[in-house]
Amino acid sequence: MNTYKVNQTSEYSEKLGNYLREQNSPWLFYIGCLGIFENPLLAVFCSVKCPGSLILQAHDLAKTLQQAGVSSIAGFHSPVEKEMLTILLRGNQPIVMALARGLERMRIPDAYKKSLEQGRMLLISPFDAKQHRPTEKMAETRNLLVGALAERIMVIHAEPGGKLEQQCADFLRWGKSVLTPDNFANQNLVELGAMPIKDMV
Repeated sequence: MNTYKVNQTSEYSEKLGNYLREQNSPWLFYIGCLGIFENPLLAVFCSVKCPGSLILQAHDLAKTLQQAGVSSIAGFHSPVEKEMLTILLRGNQPIVMALARGLERMRIPDAYKKSLEQGRMLLISPFDAKQHRPTEKMAETRNLLVGALAERIMVIHAEPGGKLEQQCADFLRWGKSVLTPDNFANQNLVELGAMPIKDMV
């Protein structure tokens, strides 16, 4: 069971409310170093289903972010996102992980503990202790939270017609900078207005 203290803050409510409106909780619950928010954050998203060529690009991107010390934020929920987190945890750069559930009953994986103790990892959630089972709606809110807190957004892949593609349209409507690897499989995102890139740094 979680032995880390869960804190809460309303410091970011106004900022988040500019984006999330009715989805926004007045509280942000967290474990770890809130000072990580002082860094410009790159959000990372990827659909559960992802073409093989983009999986390789995501692996290379995670190494680049780690080596360049780029601060990242994500739900780290899809297979590609989880693999990227494994790589990022080997570095020294700040990481923010947003959960689609309350933090109180979360079992902290051993792989996170060193980073939490070093003050370079932050676990956040807009959900209180009563909401300990993720739902699809909660995952959507979590993704919007991630996008709202990020300065830039990197979408490895969003399935055409899927929820993530719809959220990318929201991010662009907010005026966020949305990037995506230069790959034919991401043409749907480019047509939405995302910027295709070959290198993050």
